[in-house]
Amino acid sequence: MTNVSKFYILITSQQDFGFTKSKLGGVNMPLKVQKVALWSGEIEDKPGTLAKVLEPFAQAKVDLQVVLVERNPAKANSGVVYLGPVKGKKATEAAKSAGFSEVSTPVVLRIEGQNKPGLGHLMTNALAEAGINLSFVKASVLGNKFVAFFAFDNDADAKKASRILSTLKLPKG
Repeated sequence: MTNVSKFYILITSQQDFGFTKSKLGGVNMPLKVQKVALWSGEIEDKPGTLAKVLEPFAQAKVDLQVVLVERNPAKANSGVVYLGPVKGKKATEAAKSAGFSEVSTPVVLRIEGQNKPGLGHLMTNALAEAGINLSFVKASVLGNKFVAFFAFDNDADAKKASRILSTLKLPKG
């Protein structure tokens, strides 16, 4: 039996893609929507490979704010790593030395704000009503804050989604 578990670590870059203010619990609370630029590379699916790939970034003191790792179901014994931001000469050299290149898809938005029950449904339903398909969604809550990562197949869908999420009316309470 093949183990198909996935390992995800998500933290994000600070490239603004939009910004919103919405009503939440009677208080005007911001939802922050940012585009996340990713670089990608293939790795061997065995212990220590990810650590080895991240080593040049650590040595160059690159502050990676996104790391997403998953097995490649189409290719045995391999995985895919997405990471970012890769900015500046040292970061670019580290990425290239690890076999990474910048990717145009998926286009990822980071959405963060005050957590409320049903907010995930509200956001994904608004996108569904606009005919926008999601490539993947990752979300987490820490305390009373949430962060969600919505991925799209193209920049046009991501921009449209950013506009929708930026004007989304959030329920009170």
